[in-house]
Amino acid sequence: MPVVADYTYLVLRLPRGTTRDAARRIMTEHAEYGGWELDRLRLHPDGTRWIQLRRKIIRQIRTS
Repeated sequence: MPVVADYTYLVLRLPRGTTRDAARRIMTEHAEYGGWELDRLRLHPDGTRWIQLRRKIIRQIRTS
């Protein structure tokens, strides 16, 4: 059966006082325990961090 990979996304918004080390710990926990991987990270001029994580969803397609 062919396999099609789709992704589900999780967006985290961290306030401007969040340190780089704290952001790393948060992303590490999501990666280790939830199977998430980093897709995008944006650091805005006001200091807030916008983090987009993704996780693969594997679905099998029926063939006749």
